Amino acid sequence: MPISPKTVRRATAVSASIAALVLALAACTPAPEPSAGASTAGQAGSGLPSAHVHGLTVSGDTSQVLLATHDGLFDVRKQPARKIGDTNDLMGFTAGKDSGVFYASGHPGEGSDLPNPLGLIKSVDGGKTWEQLSRQGVSDFHALTTTKSGIVAFDGTLWTSPTGKTKTWKSVRVDFAPAFLAGHPDTDTVLATTPRGVQRSTDGGATWKLVKSSPIIMFPAFADPGDAVGVEPDGTVHLSTDGGTTWTKKGRIDGQVRCIAAVKGANGKPWIWAATTESILVSTDGGTTFRPSDAA
Repeated sequence: MPISPKTVRRATAVSASIAALVLALAACTPAPEPSAGASTAGQAGSGLPSAHVHGLTVSGDTSQVLLATHDGLFDVRKQPARKIGDTNDLMGFTAGKDSGVFYASGHPGEGSDLPNPLGLIKSVDGGKTWEQLSRQGVSDFHALTTTKSGIVAFDGTLWTSPTGKTKTWKSVRVDFAPAFLAGHPDTDTVLATTPRGVQRSTDGGATWKLVKSSPIIMFPAFADPGDAVGVEPDGTVHLSTDGGTTWTKKGRIDGQVRCIAAVKGANGKPWIWAATTESILVSTDGGTTFRPSDAA
């Protein structure tokens, strides 16, 4: 299917928002237990299943650490990483409330009969198969998240929907273009990263307010409805215990971060996973220290 000029403009707007943020600076259940090891920053040898990583989620129910990439979805808790489902370029990726439910967007892989762009697609079997929900051939949602009241997505326009189905979408007029969105299925608080700082919504994305005291965060994630994590482009980690209203500087991630995920750990602290260009790192102390997730 040919890509329309409108789709190209939207994709350009999304890419520009991410580039602008980088230049301006210069996804609750108990988490799966990471391998024990030294709690110091570091990286494992390069072994990621794809050079283009777009999303990361961690499941406490299945102990999976999933990477959404240009080459499809992979479970990187397996060695080597295990491919899940067909090869599609998952530019946007987020977990739903129920185990095994994911939403995604992007472009079909080679040989796929899915439309381009994918619009919003949904999986209820852990990413093995996908159903087309809406906006097929229209939207490539690079920024995508779920909330208690539905879905928030950005394709050059900011949208909200209670179900993600056709005719349920509402556009939201805002004066920013989010590089990334972070929500949690048990709250209507949403965070959007911008060159001016974190934009925050408490009504599922309908209205927004700039958090003037926030650090300039690139990568956001919620561990639970109250605890949020943010990472600057240089790897500096910040933690919020009030849903993104105030932030405390923690440690730093070595390497170029591509995306993060967070869950509430068994010790009560946010456990944070970070995909860098080289490896997957994990912190079990709220972002103070990081180590390779596959450390023995």
